[in-house]
Amino acid sequence: MNFEPTEMQKQITQVIRDFGKTHIQPHVLEWDETQTFPLQLFKQLGELGLMGVLVPEQYGGSGLGYLEYVTVISEISKICGAIGLSVAAHNSLCTGHILQFGTDEQKQKYLPKLATAEWIGAWGLTEPNTGSDAMNMKCVAQQDGDEWVLNGTKCWITHGKSGDLAVVIARTGDVRDSHGMTAFVVERGTPGFSGGKKENKLGMRASETAEMIFDNCRIPAGNMLGHTGEGFIQSMKVLDGGRISIAALSLGIAKGAYEAALKYSQERYQFDQPISNFQGISFKLADMATEIAAAELLTMQAAAGKTLGQKVTQHAAMAKYYASEVAVRAANEAVQIFGGYGYTKDFPVEKFYRDAKLCTIGEGTSEIQKLVIAREALK
Repeated sequence: MNFEPTEMQKQITQVIRDFGKTHIQPHVLEWDETQTFPLQLFKQLGELGLMGVLVPEQYGGSGLGYLEYVTVISEISKICGAIGLSVAAHNSLCTGHILQFGTDEQKQKYLPKLATAEWIGAWGLTEPNTGSDAMNMKCVAQQDGDEWVLNGTKCWITHGKSGDLAVVIARTGDVRDSHGMTAFVVERGTPGFSGGKKENKLGMRASETAEMIFDNCRIPAGNMLGHTGEGFIQSMKVLDGGRISIAALSLGIAKGAYEAALKYSQERYQFDQPISNFQGISFKLADMATEIAAAELLTMQAAAGKTLGQKVTQHAAMAKYYASEVAVRAANEAVQIFGGYGYTKDFPVEKFYRDAKLCTIGEGTSEIQKLVIAREALK
């Protein structure tokens, strides 16, 4: 399969690089230090069509495929992983869930606002007591006439406080029943829906992560996505696409760290020569380059399959697992190549190092990805 960049991918790359130099790069350190979620930046990204990449043009989106989407996320993440993470969560989780499982009426109502970033999206599956164990959720929805009443808390939610719209998966049946959960759209401003604690994180600090709290939150029955009991099954399908997002995010962080290390190794002189001349350094660069190339091929394979409508559960898990671990290794080696300077905030690699770790945890840990890969292999 040929994964040479298309003209569209080349154009996307150039647009993001030009935009990033002016609007992202100068602020990366400040946003990270202050944990600022730069809402206005996402509005600008919406104007560029980057907040509705996969949304068809009829709903105000860019109408592109997953190969282009991977390019968007990886190119943004080369500049700042936190911005890449927020763009990914908005596109693939909240917007992606409505795109895959909403009625035409729901799509007409919500997608144009999400695709343009007039509204920022959040997606709520995880709870304080349920990380990987999603079928044990405590957040419940009970029907009351033509309304549903939500009660419970979601945590680790990207845009949990600032999101204008959330897709929330709540329990409507028995615990541990894969058909006991249902997905709902909840708009900010709905009585009983509030943002809770914002997390103080190691990395990805410009991407808001917070609780969502539901206290007798009443929503119309028309806000249900699909039918009662389909929420968990829908979520697993949404996560197939979400894992490609995290693979792309990981790829961008790995490339950013590698390119910084490659450049520095040619500029940093020790013993009257650039440190890239030393085998100890050049072999690190060789390993990084090889692993990044392999991660990119896995990611593009999953993206191509997703674009063609194929089942990509295993390929997405492989791409997410491998690329995220590569990002951690690449960032680690980049800090090592920079030496003492790599440990300071004057150079970009310490931030890549902190940001990379989340990629092995979010949207299914590396251990969960191995379970998924093995389960698919053993079918």
